Amino acid sequence: MRDVDEEARLSALYSYGVLDTPRPKPLDELTQLGSSVFDTTMSTVTLVDRERQWFAGRTGLTSDETPRSMSFCAETIPTRTTLVVSDARADAHFRDYPNVTGEPHIRFYAGAPLIDDDGFVLGTFCVKDDRPGDLGPRQQEALETLARQAGGHLSLMRSRLMLAELGDELARATQREEDLVATISHELRTPVTAIQGYLELLAEDEGLAGYDRLVEPIYRNGQRLVGMVDHLLTGTRPVDAPLLLHRSPAELHLVLNAAVQANAALAEPRGVEVAVERPTEASVVSVDIARITQAVQQLVRNAILFTPAGGKVTLRVVYAPVPAIEVSDTGVGIPADELPYVFQRFFRGRHARRQAVPGVGLGLHIAQEAVAAHGGRITLSSAGNGTTARLTLP
Repeated sequence: MRDVDEEARLSALYSYGVLDTPRPKPLDELTQLGSSVFDTTMSTVTLVDRERQWFAGRTGLTSDETPRSMSFCAETIPTRTTLVVSDARADAHFRDYPNVTGEPHIRFYAGAPLIDDDGFVLGTFCVKDDRPGDLGPRQQEALETLARQAGGHLSLMRSRLMLAELGDELARATQREEDLVATISHELRTPVTAIQGYLELLAEDEGLAGYDRLVEPIYRNGQRLVGMVDHLLTGTRPVDAPLLLHRSPAELHLVLNAAVQANAALAEPRGVEVAVERPTEASVVSVDIARITQAVQQLVRNAILFTPAGGKVTLRVVYAPVPAIEVSDTGVGIPADELPYVFQRFFRGRHARRQAVPGVGLGLHIAQEAVAAHGGRITLSSAGNGTTARLTLP
């Protein structure tokens, strides 16, 4: 076997993370089954390492490994076929092996290769005995079936290992993201807050009254930047951090009015009409008014941003069978393949990217978290043009 092939095979073997770990019970049970089916005193799931063979499952043997130099199983690696030795004492290749001339006195050996999904031979599933023996076609087929079962267990173990490693990496990535956002937010907020303070002092200075037209837009944009930083901090709150609610009785149509008023400056220059349907009934619900208003404000803002000039955004509230708020628009709609991802942090769809729609992809995530803290949820539906967001409360 070429060195490069052997190195690739060993790399594949090590990726399973099984060597020198406690033997998996299913593999021990498979070897017990193998010894029972073939009436042999020994059976192993053997993984062939660079200088040794290691038993990931064993029956009838006390050692966990033996040198590769006395390995029957290693012979299957270049051939990739089942090896049957009826009587090792009568076989010129194997008769001088220490495990033939001494303990455990192997005479009969049959091993089927463990070939993984990438085509690498990891080792064998084998049965051994201290008496001569043989395999018929049906028995050889059974042995190869047991080898495939052992390979399946190994693949499952590797999948679990890879998922665990992936979970650890995701956790580290999430922590890095949260640390980065916190640092950036702090570095932005501190100087902007100081600038806002100096602008307030300038605005109060009567000697600078003529410069109001310059100070006012700077102050307004500073407020906007602070708001964006707060928005970013809200949207990147750690997953395990509870969202505290301060509930009080509220009528939902008043929440709608507040959300519309907050977005008036966005809708008017874009030529988008925002209308609130008069409720047919009124009822009081117990909510955190600030958070629910913020959630509805995000839904209205999204609707305005994705509705072309001349379009309309309509808000309505219903109280039966459960309290709910609907925000419908006549905008561009959401492609079906993007709907499952719209509540993910920092997700921005194709239209948002192509048309440079303002935002960082946190609005819907923030809204969903606020509503989920109340025990409710937000759902989106879109068919062609137009989208309807439904905010449901328990």
